[in-house]
Amino acid sequence: MAEIITGSRKTARAKVILTSGTGKISVNNCKPIKYFGRQDLVDLINLPLITAGVKGSVDVKVKTSGGGISGQAGAVCHGIARALVKFNPELRPTLKSAGLLKRDPRKKERMKYGLAKRRKRYQFSKR
Repeated sequence: MAEIITGSRKTARAKVILTSGTGKISVNNCKPIKYFGRQDLVDLINLPLITAGVKGSVDVKVKTSGGGISGQAGAVCHGIARALVKFNPELRPTLKSAGLLKRDPRKKERMKYGLAKRRKRYQFSKR
C-alpha cells in the first residue's frame, strides 16, 4: 500500500496518496474542477506534477479538510510535492527550487482590541 503524506496551508490539511498510474486525480472522491470550482485552483494542484514532469504517469488520491477552498488547494499542492519527493527523491532539487516544498507560513492575523478590524482603526473625530 502507498504511504499517506500530509500537506498543509493555513488551517487546511490534505492527506495525499500517490501511486503510479495513468494520471487520475481525485479530491474527496470528486474531480478537482468539480470540487474546487475554479480553474486557477486546479492549476495550482497540478503545478508540482508539471514541475516534476510526471503529469500523466501518477495517480493522486486526496482527502482534504479544514479551511476554505483556496487553503485546501494550497494544502493539496504542498502534499503532492512532498509525496513526489517520497516517491522519487531525485525530484527534490527541482521541486525545492520552484518553492513547492516549503509550507506557506502565512495565517490570518489576530483581532486586536481597540481596532475595528485587524489593522483598521476607528475614524478619529477631533470635535
